[in-house]
Amino acid sequence: MFPNYDVIVVGAGHAGCEAAAAAANMGSKVLLITMNMQTIAQMSCNPAMGGIAKGQIVREIDALGGYSGIVSDASTIQFRMLNRSKGPAMWSPRTQNDRMVFATKWREMLEETPNVDFYQDMVRNIIIKNGVACGVVTGLGHEVHSKAVVVTSGTFLNGVIHIGEKQIGGGRISEKAATGITEQLVALGMESDRLKTGTPPRVDGRSLDYSKMEEQAGDDEIVGFSYLDTPKIKPEQQRSCHITYTSQEVHDILKTGFDRSPMFQGRIEGRGPRYCPSIEDKINRFADRDRHQLFVEPEGWNTCEIYVNGFSTSLPEDVQVKALKSVPGFENCRIFRPGYAIEYDYFPPTQLTYTLETKMIQNLFFAGQINGTTGYEEAACQGLMAGMNAHLKVHHQEPFILKRNEAYIGVLIDDLISKGTDEPYRMFTSRAEYRTLLRQDNADLRLTEMSNKLGLASDERMDKVNLKNKGVSDIKLVINELWIDPEDINPYFETINSAALVEKQKLSKIILRPNASLLDMMKMGDKIQNALVDFTTDAIEQTEIQVKYERYIEKEQELVDKMSLLENMMIPDVFDYDKVQAISSEALQKFKKIRPRTLGQASRISGVNPSDVQILMVYMGR
Repeated sequence: MFPNYDVIVVGAGHAGCEAAAAAANMGSKVLLITMNMQTIAQMSCNPAMGGIAKGQIVREIDALGGYSGIVSDASTIQFRMLNRSKGPAMWSPRTQNDRMVFATKWREMLEETPNVDFYQDMVRNIIIKNGVACGVVTGLGHEVHSKAVVVTSGTFLNGVIHIGEKQIGGGRISEKAATGITEQLVALGMESDRLKTGTPPRVDGRSLDYSKMEEQAGDDEIVGFSYLDTPKIKPEQQRSCHITYTSQEVHDILKTGFDRSPMFQGRIEGRGPRYCPSIEDKINRFADRDRHQLFVEPEGWNTCEIYVNGFSTSLPEDVQVKALKSVPGFENCRIFRPGYAIEYDYFPPTQLTYTLETKMIQNLFFAGQINGTTGYEEAACQGLMAGMNAHLKVHHQEPFILKRNEAYIGVLIDDLISKGTDEPYRMFTSRAEYRTLLRQDNADLRLTEMSNKLGLASDERMDKVNLKNKGVSDIKLVINELWIDPEDINPYFETINSAALVEKQKLSKIILRPNASLLDMMKMGDKIQNALVDFTTDAIEQTEIQVKYERYIEKEQELVDKMSLLENMMIPDVFDYDKVQAISSEALQKFKKIRPRTLGQASRISGVNPSDVQILMVYMGR
């Protein structure tokens, strides 16, 4: 019934879709198996992409040739560049998306991708022969053979939904859970555990009073995610979000349901996301706060359904409704569906290599929430990397691994496999020690050439990168030679409260001033306008960032160079740690369990001291 495939991808969420697209675009014959063909790329929680650090990840996915940026741009109903008041390393693009358009666009792009086949069924087992994954067994009993398997099961592995005292088996509301894979892999010796996540109630936007809320409009400029020239909405077309707040009255109502809360009554074993807690967790942990912010976010262009961001809960329905009706603007709200918590199996990611292949079973890759992460963006980038490496593995090519100084994706994967996680892992800019280098604006300059050489990022993308690089070089020559007279620039300085220029100065010096912008200066006079008119906005902005932050970038690169010694010292796979004297017992245990690839990775393992790494380095030197 089925041909043999190069790669089988289990699950069609954000990780599965990127994995299938990546492997297929690199030339592998791919089968994407999903339990429901109607929920491909479903946005199970908030219909939004990007945000702080997450936006950088989406731009990295796009720079590598993934689809998430293109799909997000095509389904955007509002765009905002967060943290504009801070330095460029903190700028983070975010979109509010049309949930249905997002999923439809993803399916269209996958169906247009050569080499991708689809099948609707549950996968209950992995076919493993001589320690190598070579196919799957479906719920209907079909055996489908392949050279590699990528599991992207999301929250479906033995998923249990909690709403108050009600418990329902399922991987998502109204969708059944997946069984079999956890039990099989645990029986083979792999370690699994439980995590929890949640979602808020959805309400009827027609029943809300927006006059009692603060409007949150989109940006005046739509930058978007993709480096390609994808169609984007006009700023005036954007839909607004709104902000409101809980109150002490709301908190008191919520507390009445604590005796029926699955979280407080111990019915949920798994740990939830620390940085995206439920509303009951917020009022319990932050008892001194009398209100919490809620974001009232539309789910699309042609729907009245509203996502109540910040009100994630698993309390009984009657408590959810009563509490919501006490929120300003929600007095007459109608509930479409209640919030709920979901508990599911995951496999601690210290059991993986840098390619996201399991250490115990060759050619078996994990991506997404099965690795303990939370968030569409974190899942999508893992899917992309797993799909790329599954293709490279079955075609006997070198793996593709991103370092911490090369991408947020590299930081995420290194964190997971080196430190593991016992709570849903979410990316933050603070996790990246080289974030000045890893900006959202330069992801294409950092990553596209690498991916293009592997056959994923298109030549069109590479041509745009080359054009951008040439533009930056040429603009630097122009601004280093262009002298500006005081009378040409002082009117602009007045608008940004900057001291007047007393003598002419090179443009390269002028843009070092705080708040000075090349694009704004172009609007103030013909001299700068004529000098830069032939260059793209992207190249002008990139030049300004590189010039303004040159010293900071150099300092960070010096740190990278210093750390490269440890990162380049490889530890053999068969290294016998028992022979190393004097390292701590905890370090010995962690080294043997995780088996770090380099001394750099060894230094980042939780519980390992610098002295342990020094001892290991000395022993390896001998």
